[in-house]
This record gives sequence, structure tokens and C-alpha cells, in this order.
Amino acid sequence: MSSITKKDLVEKVADRTGLTQVDTKIVTERFLGALSTALEQGKNVEIRGFGRFKIKERKARTARNPRTNEPVEVKDGYKPVFEAARELTKRVNDKLQHTIQEELTVNS
Repeated sequence: MSSITKKDLVEKVADRTGLTQVDTKIVTERFLGALSTALEQGKNVEIRGFGRFKIKERKARTARNPRTNEPVEVKDGYKPVFEAARELTKRVNDKLQHTIQEELTVNS
């Protein structure tokens, strides 16, 4: 599976909405900025039907450097995480399963 960049996203939204790419880029960057600011303030952001962005606390721990196998102390901190909504998870699973079935049928 390939990735979609912010530029790709801006192009797709601009094509579907009729907005210019410049306007769409501004809206996209403002949205992402507002999302980032909320997370920086320790707030969760819920987008119904899509998912929830939240902050997860990580405790301090001892890890291992995979190259040297030496122990490394990892400080405690916070990590932004995304939890997909049931609706999004279902849509993704249904679409990917349908796509895989089509590929199997074509390749048979």
C-alpha cells in the first residue's frame, strides 16, 4: 500500500470541492494546526464517524539498543495516538476485503 501526502490530499479535496489548491492548503494547514494545538493542551479531539486523537502517557522504562544490545533509559512522556471510529474501521475493512476478493478473482 502506498501513502498519500498532504499535497495529494490537498489536490483531491480541491478537485472535489472546486476550491483552489491554495485555499484548500490553507484550510488543511489550519485544521492540522488546530488539531496539534488541542493535543499540545492535553485535549482529545473527536471527529464522529472518523476517530479520536488523544494523548497517551508513557512511563519511564529501560529499553535495549538493537545494535549494541545495551540497556537504554527512556524518559517518561506523552505520545499522540489515533483511535479509529467503528464506522471508519468497518469502511476500511469492507473496502480492502472487497479489493482483495476482486484481485483473487482476476488472478484466478
